[in-house]
Amino acid sequence: MKLIAMSFIAVLMATMLYAQDLKSVSFDDYLKSFDYKERKNMKIEIPEMLDLYKQGTVQIIDIRFSEEYQAYNFSFIKNIPLNELPERLGELDKTKIIVTICPHYDRAEIARTYLTLKGFRSKYLVDGAVGLAEYLRGDKAKDFINAIKK
Repeated sequence: MKLIAMSFIAVLMATMLYAQDLKSVSFDDYLKSFDYKERKNMKIEIPEMLDLYKQGTVQIIDIRFSEEYQAYNFSFIKNIPLNELPERLGELDKTKIIVTICPHYDRAEIARTYLTLKGFRSKYLVDGAVGLAEYLRGDKAKDFINAIKK
């Protein structure tokens, strides 16, 4: 529980950085600069994430284990399991906000903290992959897929 709380705080503080100012920070420094703004900036809701995706300003990373990803996934989201993230940082686009997702948000928040400390602008999807699957149903799914095909 302490690790999750500490990583949550680290993630919040990192989002305060602008793209041109991105740099790796220590966990201690992240905690020292953590404030209410960072707490808000570390999270993202589904509609905002999808809008930013359509604009090409986010890269969405599903950090579930590969077996979970194989069971169900989203065609527009890249899978990098949490335990592979340190070795696969080169696959991430530092010019974009990295949004991490998992079924709910626990692992996504850990990934987001890690990425923030590594100098990425990152957020975690509050509603998780389960919420995203529920959100992208029927007409919303059709409209979103049609929008990203353009």
